[in-house]
Amino acid sequence: MFKKLFGSKTKIKETTILSPISGTVLPISEVPDPVFSQKMMGDGFAIEPTEGKVVSPVEGEVIQLFHTKHAIGLQTEAGTEVLIHIGLETVEMKGEGFEAHVKQGDKVNIGTPLITFDISLINEKAKSIITPIVITNSDASESFEILAEGIVERGTTVCAKVIMK
Repeated sequence: MFKKLFGSKTKIKETTILSPISGTVLPISEVPDPVFSQKMMGDGFAIEPTEGKVVSPVEGEVIQLFHTKHAIGLQTEAGTEVLIHIGLETVEMKGEGFEAHVKQGDKVNIGTPLITFDISLINEKAKSIITPIVITNSDASESFEILAEGIVERGTTVCAKVIMK
């Protein structure tokens, strides 16, 4: 009764993750890098991109932007930490072919442009263009569910749902 009258102060626990990139969804276990495929950094999924545009898949804050611009970390109000790692072994490109459109501390909405990158350059210089999307604090989650398969569209396709403890 009191909740109906005065509202609830219950903290948001669920995060819906949309696709940050257009492409094809892959299970994290198929990423050709054991750090990701064996979930050493956390649970998640991957996308083989068809374009070089990354947008925010969640509402939240940029908590980490690597100086090489190949990876970005976001945190939602529910506390879910989402890492988007563009390609594999792309850190060795030292930022070449990447352009960030946000900085650490920025608030972002679903669809906010985060990073653009040159797919052909990554294909030429890195191990793979496959882009893992990892819940780096998945050990603090109650559940993680992949909802997408096949082709996904940047900013519109729901890919996963996380419920924090």
